[in-house]
Amino acid sequence: MIETVKKIDEELFLWLNSFHSDFLDPIIFQMTETVTWIPLYLFLIYKIYRYDPKNSWWVFGGVMLTILIADQVTSGLMKPFFERLRPCHDPRWEEVIHNYGRCGGLYGFVSSHAANTFGLAVFLNLKMKGKLKGLPWLFLYALVVSYTRIYLGVHYPWDIFLGAIMGTLAAWVSLVFISFVQREFVKQISK
Repeated sequence: MIETVKKIDEELFLWLNSFHSDFLDPIIFQMTETVTWIPLYLFLIYKIYRYDPKNSWWVFGGVMLTILIADQVTSGLMKPFFERLRPCHDPRWEEVIHNYGRCGGLYGFVSSHAANTFGLAVFLNLKMKGKLKGLPWLFLYALVVSYTRIYLGVHYPWDIFLGAIMGTLAAWVSLVFISFVQREFVKQISK
């Protein structure tokens, strides 16, 4: 069963990775970089703070906790535990896959980019539901960033899918924790 899933994952990766162009390479590479998305993050910070300055710090704390959990679980625990080579480090795919010259760490299971971006999207959509318009668009942002990882040859689709699941779980854990701490804090200061 695991071998069948792995084979399907590799075939899907090879198919998706085959769609590339020299023109798109630098654009896709830039889209995978965190620095590219700083204007989006600053805009989100502005909108969240403007909506509720007093309570915005709980939202910011929840986002930071979500990313901390997602990133540490994927990079600190899962990648070293499973030791699944990134496609660009796998000698089987040499001369077969498209890679834009940067591969990253040796192991890629699961994608931290997918975990972090989906964690952000899920947390903000849960915490700010009905308060800010347009937050569902963050799922498109997460999908785009995640797809860049396949395009660049650094992750298999299964790495992305499970990264998204890990990010979603991290968002839920953060939401429960932040909501509990916020509720208890409000109780204490209102006594």
